[in-house]
Amino acid sequence: MAISNDTTEKVRERVDIEEVVNDYVTLKKKGQNLWACCPFHQEKTPSFSVSPAKQIYKCFGCGKAGDPIQFIMDIEGIGFVEAIRHLATRYGIEIEEESNNTDPEAIQAYNEKESLFIALNFAREFFQQNLGTEEGQSIGLSYFKERGFTPAIIEKFQLGYALDSWDRLLVQAKKSGFETGILLNAGLILERENNPGNYYDRFRGRVVFPIHNLSGKPIAFGARILTQDKKQPKYINSPETAIYHKSDVLYGIFQAKQAIRQEDNCYLVEGYTDVISMHLSGIENVAASSGTSLTESQIKLIKRFTDNVTVLYDGDAAGIQASLRGVDLLLEGGLNVKTVVFPDGEDPDSFARKKGSADFRRFIQTQAKDFIQFKIDFFTRDAANDPIKRAEAIRQVVGSIARIPDPITRSVYARESARLLSMEEDLLLAELNRQLLKTHQKASGQSREHPTTPVEELLPLDPEREEKPVPRQQKEERELIRILINYGFEKVSDEMHVCEYLLEEIRELEFATPVHQKLLQHYKQALLQGILPKFDHFLKIQDAEIKQTVVDMIAQSREISTNWESRHQIFTHRETDDLSATTYRTSLRLKSAYLKKMRLEVQEKIKVAGESDVEELLRIHMEITQLTTKIDRELGNVIPSKN
Repeated sequence: MAISNDTTEKVRERVDIEEVVNDYVTLKKKGQNLWACCPFHQEKTPSFSVSPAKQIYKCFGCGKAGDPIQFIMDIEGIGFVEAIRHLATRYGIEIEEESNNTDPEAIQAYNEKESLFIALNFAREFFQQNLGTEEGQSIGLSYFKERGFTPAIIEKFQLGYALDSWDRLLVQAKKSGFETGILLNAGLILERENNPGNYYDRFRGRVVFPIHNLSGKPIAFGARILTQDKKQPKYINSPETAIYHKSDVLYGIFQAKQAIRQEDNCYLVEGYTDVISMHLSGIENVAASSGTSLTESQIKLIKRFTDNVTVLYDGDAAGIQASLRGVDLLLEGGLNVKTVVFPDGEDPDSFARKKGSADFRRFIQTQAKDFIQFKIDFFTRDAANDPIKRAEAIRQVVGSIARIPDPITRSVYARESARLLSMEEDLLLAELNRQLLKTHQKASGQSREHPTTPVEELLPLDPEREEKPVPRQQKEERELIRILINYGFEKVSDEMHVCEYLLEEIRELEFATPVHQKLLQHYKQALLQGILPKFDHFLKIQDAEIKQTVVDMIAQSREISTNWESRHQIFTHRETDDLSATTYRTSLRLKSAYLKKMRLEVQEKIKVAGESDVEELLRIHMEITQLTTKIDRELGNVIPSKN
């Protein structure tokens, strides 16, 4: 099922970019636009601009840009449909669904997932309400208070309590119209093994921690027992379902994603209470793997919000050893990794409660170590006088460096590790290259006798890499599209629009840049439909590259102050002062760029042409040169000769 076009259009008409962005950052007016420090990257000087008139945002630091819908997609890390739902809910717009798929199986799968979301949200509300019962207050709420959880933090994480009853949730859910099959598929109830068709609640007599997806919907639960019953596991969790795959989820990521972006760092812990205790200490950029081994999907989830991770370890050496694989996976995923180790017997939850917020924050800030220093300290602790252990420690450190995908970063870490380990850098590089070669052979199935690992993978690369200049033809294509989008609907004469003139002038030209060609085709299609498109027409196209390009074209990083003219009588030329001249010169510059490209192509052909073809090619070259010279004179680009 999909959201109807009517709903999408209502959202577009109703939303206001200033209101949407102000939910996440504080905007301040400067000139015609509003400015703030960018919520997508760290900066001290505001470069994030919002244009209420154009209903767009643009960061001139990191390049993020778009309309209100794109902003929600970027800031929440969700897709287009989820962003429409988010904004429709915020503005009280009724969501109309329509089927865009006639496949009965696909429709059934969609409906099943929606039913699971509804059932799990019902359970979440039920567990929260249970905290208000006599049993919930004396057991569940009492436990939360003992741990220092405030009412605000309980509400923030939607914590609850499952009553100590076999089927209280089941009975209440069926009264509310839920079918047994949906509750079973959602993992909320279980079927008795010795009594088929008889069901009971999965969670009973436990405090409940809802697990949310990125958009804040509950998709599973973790539940902790509070009695000393050794026959029962301390924690039980929801099973895998159609909407919950534990390897794809991090606990607390919904509550943390904005802070992770702002701080440009994610603290990674193990359990639910570790996350909540850090929030109580004022540290919100934290998520948990919930006791499971870190997975590639979870690492990709973190990387959507930051490239920096700080792993917080309990003081238990055996636990650290078991968790070290996670550091290597983070490095392999292209993340920058630091670590903090708590004193023996402590974890983030216990240490935060013991030390208090200020001391806890100070501790993790001052104790954070780069992963290289951490590994060296950990593996060389008992290896000072043991050459075998020291050699193994070196291999462990080099093994981690070999996981880093960027060769420049690998080279820097190799040099630093050699210094910290007091060993020759060449020896460490030799071991690093050996491990890289071994990994490459394993991945490609090569034999040891005939390796084909590229040399550049083994040697440090030169970090000084020049970016290729943008071809002039591409620049002029972009400029013409910009004029079309900004002024195509304006008149250059009583009978002709800007777009009509430009499209006629470039009728025989084929744009070389794919995104510019796509924009041109969309523009022409709109005209065929009787629409003179403005920039907002292109923001409705579901093509991220087109939207980004359009916003880049129309956003301005600088504004000319009105005081220049009103107070100081300083007048500046604007392209709108004479649209006829602006349009004319734009078309000439594009033609000039194309002609010069054609001339270079002809010159190359002349070099390899046979005697019979040279004369014709020279004639073409002369015609192109004459046309180019004529256009350059019109543009004032020809340097007069000295006579």
